[in-house]
Amino acid sequence: MASARLADPDTTESTNDISGTKSNDKHGKDTRYRKVKDEIKQVGSESKFHVTPVSEEEHELNNTVPARPTPELKFDIDDEADTLSNHNSITALLSSKFRDIQKRLKQYGIESPRFRKRLVSRWESMNYDVCENVLYLKDQEKYKSKKWVTLRWLSKWLVMFFIGLGTALLAATIYYVVEKLAHYKFELIQHYFDECAKNNCLYQPALLWMGINLVVTLAGASLVTFLQPLAAGSGIPYIKSYLNGIKIPGLLTFRAFVAKTVGVVLSILGGLACGKEGPMAHSGSIIAAGFGRGRINFCNGKTLSFYSVFRNDHEIRDFVAGGAASGVSSAFGAPIGGTLFSLEEAASFWNQDLTWRVFFSSMVACFATNFLISAINGDPTKLADPGLVRFNAFKFDLKFDLIEIPVFIFMAVIGGLTGALFVVMNYKLTVFRKRYLDKNWIKIIEAGLVAVVSAAVAFGLMVGVNECTDKAPFDSHAVTASVYCSDKKHNSLSTLFLTTPEGCLKALLHDPFESHGPVSLVAFILVFFLLGVWTYGLSVSSGVFIPCLAIGAAWGRLVGIGVANMMPENPNLAANSSLIKQLDVGKFALIGAACQLGGILRTTISLTVIIVECTDDISFGLPIMIVLMISKWVGDFITTGLYDMNVEVMGLPTLPFECPPLCDDLRASDVMNAPLATFKTKEKVENIYRMLKEETFCGFPVIEDDPRTPGKGKLKGLILRNQLLVLLKKKIFCPEGQVPPRNITIKDFRDFYPVYLKVSEIELSEEEMTYVMDLKPYYNPSPYTVEQKFSLPRVFNLFRGLGLRHLIVTDENNVPVGIVTRKDLAKFRVGSKRGLVKIEQLKIQDK
Repeated sequence: MASARLADPDTTESTNDISGTKSNDKHGKDTRYRKVKDEIKQVGSESKFHVTPVSEEEHELNNTVPARPTPELKFDIDDEADTLSNHNSITALLSSKFRDIQKRLKQYGIESPRFRKRLVSRWESMNYDVCENVLYLKDQEKYKSKKWVTLRWLSKWLVMFFIGLGTALLAATIYYVVEKLAHYKFELIQHYFDECAKNNCLYQPALLWMGINLVVTLAGASLVTFLQPLAAGSGIPYIKSYLNGIKIPGLLTFRAFVAKTVGVVLSILGGLACGKEGPMAHSGSIIAAGFGRGRINFCNGKTLSFYSVFRNDHEIRDFVAGGAASGVSSAFGAPIGGTLFSLEEAASFWNQDLTWRVFFSSMVACFATNFLISAINGDPTKLADPGLVRFNAFKFDLKFDLIEIPVFIFMAVIGGLTGALFVVMNYKLTVFRKRYLDKNWIKIIEAGLVAVVSAAVAFGLMVGVNECTDKAPFDSHAVTASVYCSDKKHNSLSTLFLTTPEGCLKALLHDPFESHGPVSLVAFILVFFLLGVWTYGLSVSSGVFIPCLAIGAAWGRLVGIGVANMMPENPNLAANSSLIKQLDVGKFALIGAACQLGGILRTTISLTVIIVECTDDISFGLPIMIVLMISKWVGDFITTGLYDMNVEVMGLPTLPFECPPLCDDLRASDVMNAPLATFKTKEKVENIYRMLKEETFCGFPVIEDDPRTPGKGKLKGLILRNQLLVLLKKKIFCPEGQVPPRNITIKDFRDFYPVYLKVSEIELSEEEMTYVMDLKPYYNPSPYTVEQKFSLPRVFNLFRGLGLRHLIVTDENNVPVGIVTRKDLAKFRVGSKRGLVKIEQLKIQDK
């Protein structure tokens, strides 16, 4: 006989298999009871079920405990004949399949999206706090002079200068390679297009286009996937998290630099819907980290070292902030926008001196990029190309009337809604990739598939939407294909697809009014939006700035066409009507680009300045700021921004600027990690090695040696895991009562920065295990501490303001009882959705 029973709510964490939803409603069990009876009737008369309802006492008990999970319905088939009957029943089979699909959907959409509800334990904090041990104080003795103070101050400015110059050289190189190779590629495709349109062999340009995209994209995806996976995407979420205080191994290495720079060139030449501006921020950060460390670690393990004075997390963080700003400045020709981008989007710790150094680096990058690109274009003294992407000055001054403000606001709402849709779709796709497309060969195949689909869709639109125009494109070097158009006309979509994404954006902003009709624009918007969603997150080096701007410029141009056609004709302005329409359509395209970018990325101040600097017209700054703010508000009402979504999915423990509200009643003892793993001032090597091997802690309080209370004692200091590994590697230990045969300096620790040792790399003999290590010269004797009764807001402000990695919690006798780390504070997250503010506690998981 088969039976259906309700599981005990005290022992089973369950879900409703029939309805697929959870409910704690008072009549929930009665409703499920009726559904079970209906399900039994559908199975057939041959199968017999016995339903055991919950007693009234159990029913009342369950309803008095609101946190109880919903009971689970379990069906136990005991009779073999009943089992065969159920499988032979079409209704039972469909019901079983439906429940299985519903379970999978629930795991995908409700149970497993722990991606945004967890923190990954492998991410660690950086050491912004200076370890003032004996070695550090001895090293600082030689810097106590006006000469060294002045030299150190000048060295920081000199490093910033070389960061800007190096970023500009990289930007000019990428610009030259992409423009030359892309122009040759599209001219070849255009030749086959025009020839085969007459000879009925259009399959040849289609295969050629898809073949080039496939080969080039596979090469770029393989480079990123196997050389350095952290080079995938724009890198801005990682840089943002790094500057927030998170250590991301491999992010700022030479391998990442090669994969990022070469990969972004291959991605653009492969026809993907991406740009090179976002990766420039990551590339500039890598250059900054290299100059700051004074050392280059090559792929074969060899190093080239110059100096080591800045090899600490505090100094490297400041240089990376300048490198990110220089990357944005060289990409858009916007030094002020780059500085504000680094301040608004990235850096968590800021001061006035750093502002000037970052702005100086951005200015150097902008000027050097302008000079180099102008020299490439044949006129080095003209200085007309300050960045990789310029919206170019409009033929007329961008002016707006008060009556246009409502239209701009409406466009901002559309930008916020479509931006939120972009983020939601990309989030679902990202979760799907992490679950089912996690193998390297699958990532490469997916990138190749996107490249082929991009070429196939572009080819299909150019052939299917036969919209012809005789208007010359804005760019005199633009590649146009006639396809089925008559003489002296070309296909309007060819100027959008037979070019790089930057060229496509310029065409949408500056092409004449009649160049692109509504049909071609609608087709382009739909296709490019979906391709942008699909492309962002691939295992390739790519940016999202330009695709967002191009999508917004396309539908903004469509709005401009509608507004221009709705306006009544003025006989006095008939001669200049085409020029006025061209100005209006370009103006609305620019507003649409700003709305779309603000709706996806959700940054306002820096984007306003970047767009104003790119257009060389400050008079249009007010409407740009208005639409960016409104699009951000509308998008935030639905979901977070694209970069914040990526940070949440990766489980990076970023700290907000302020402590979450409603946490005043929480104390340090409520959030700290306990019990502690501690060391004595003199510890056996065996104990240290075993502790490092078994535990994953990165900081260990050092306590005084008190035989009466083993494992407890007053706090003496704090020593880090990487310090202990270096001491073990250098064998700074000896038999008890003797002096270590080797000396160690602060330079020995800096030589291992930033890639520290692993326990598996330490080799110790049995005799060495019995030796003793004196930790007194190496631990930090003055770590930051708080007592157990400290409130969470005070702990948060202290931790966040000083950029700490560990905050030790002690009792009233200065005995350490716990430790607070970044994850203990980052797990309290404040979010807003659909106008409601919520506070949630995240789980800490291994992956």
